[in-house]
Amino acid sequence: MAENVPGRGLDAQGDIAREGSLGRVAPAFGPVVAAARERLPAVFGARLHSAYLYGSIPRGTARVGRSDLDLLVALHEEPTEADRAAARGLGAGLDKDFAQIDGVGTLLYSRGRLLSDLERYDLGWFVACLCTPLLGADLAGSLPRYRPDTLLARETNGDLGRLLPRWRERIAGVGVDVGAGDSGDARRPLVRFMSRHLVRTGFTLVMPRWGGWTSDLREMAEAFGAYYPARAQQMRTAAVLGYEPTGDVGVLRSYVEDLGPWLAGEYARVHGVKAPRPDAWT
Repeated sequence: MAENVPGRGLDAQGDIAREGSLGRVAPAFGPVVAAARERLPAVFGARLHSAYLYGSIPRGTARVGRSDLDLLVALHEEPTEADRAAARGLGAGLDKDFAQIDGVGTLLYSRGRLLSDLERYDLGWFVACLCTPLLGADLAGSLPRYRPDTLLARETNGDLGRLLPRWRERIAGVGVDVGAGDSGDARRPLVRFMSRHLVRTGFTLVMPRWGGWTSDLREMAEAFGAYYPARAQQMRTAAVLGYEPTGDVGVLRSYVEDLGPWLAGEYARVHGVKAPRPDAWT
């Protein structure tokens, strides 16, 4: 049974409340957001349908000089390689011009994909609940309300088993042989990414029982640990590394050899496996 508690990211009807707003953007990040709003139409022109912020900046938890700017861009058509190159250029320019941020990540999708039935409980939920409108018509008006149930759990993070082989390839790509003077710089972003992904997956595994939503990694880890105490410390450590990553080879190995495979199997047992996407979408 879900243990709904007031304030756990739900509105009065028990639906997941949209997190973040432009009003929560800290003054230090105001110029960054304004520049992104100004530059996006110039980059994508008539192809641009709408743009959104997500992550720590619209939640008001960003740290100056440490946090990145996260953008989601909806285009009228499917993104092309030229669109992706333009997004990388936009991000590089913003990162260069504003010391307040440490990198820019831009997700590109078509309006049709974001509103599709197949993505309704994954990318659609992401836009409706985790994204803050920045430009254009808000797609959330065409999407349903969402509850922290097993359908949402399955369709958001029920694909970890399919992802693990790719993760092993990525780890091999950055190297696992530690030599003299190795700083692990190339592995640090991978530790951050995988740590965050595993914590979020651990949280959504228990989300229907916990009965709410949070984007705080430490809170996610604690929620998970309440139901899986034998794995609680692993998840707490991953939450810390999601904020302050190291380049430790052993961490990456533990993710793809131990925690990841166990979590994928338990997730499939509890919630099932996420519906596969067309090759064109992967």
